[in-house]
Amino acid sequence: MNILWVTNWWSMVVRGLVGVSLGVITFLWPAITLGALVLLFGAYAILDGIVAFAGATQAKRAKQQSGALVFEGVAGLLAGLITIARPAITATVLVYIVAAWAIITGILELSAAVRLRETIHGEWLLGFFGVLSVLFGIAIAAAPVLGALAIALWIGAYAFVSGIILTILGLRLRSRSRHRVVETRMAA
Repeated sequence: MNILWVTNWWSMVVRGLVGVSLGVITFLWPAITLGALVLLFGAYAILDGIVAFAGATQAKRAKQQSGALVFEGVAGLLAGLITIARPAITATVLVYIVAAWAIITGILELSAAVRLRETIHGEWLLGFFGVLSVLFGIAIAAAPVLGALAIALWIGAYAFVSGIILTILGLRLRSRSRHRVVETRMAA
C-alpha cells in the first residue's frame, strides 16, 4: 500500500488541481444556478472516480492492494452518475449525495493516512483531508435547507481547500518517489 501512494503521486496532484479549479469557478460565479452546480459536482465526482480507478489499475498491475481505490472510484462514479442522471434534483437531495460522498471519501483517506505514515513524513495532510471531508459531510447533512448559493460556496470552499491539500501531498509523494528511484539506482 505504501508504494501504491508513492508511485501514484500524480493522481493526488490531478485530484487536487481539479478540486482547486472547482473551488475557483464556484467563487468566480457565486450566483450559478443549482442545475449548473449539480452538473459541475457530477463531473467532478466522475473525474475523481476515474482517477481513483486509474490508480487502482496501476496498483493491480504492480500486484498491490487496490480495494480502497476501487471502492473510492465506485463511490465517485455513483455519486456523479446519480447526480447527472437527475439534473432536476432538489437541493436537499444534492446535499445528502454530497454529504455521503464526502464522508465515505474522508473515511477512506483517514485509513490511507494511517498506512502511509510508515512511508513518508507529512501523512497528516492526508489524515487532515480525511477529517475535513468527514466534517464537511456531517455539516452539510445537518443543514440541508441552506440556499443553493450557500451550498455552492460550501462546496467551492471544500473543493478548493481539499484541492490544495491533495496537491501538496501529491508533490510530497513525488519527491519521495524520486528519492526512491535514487536509492534504487545507488543499490544497483
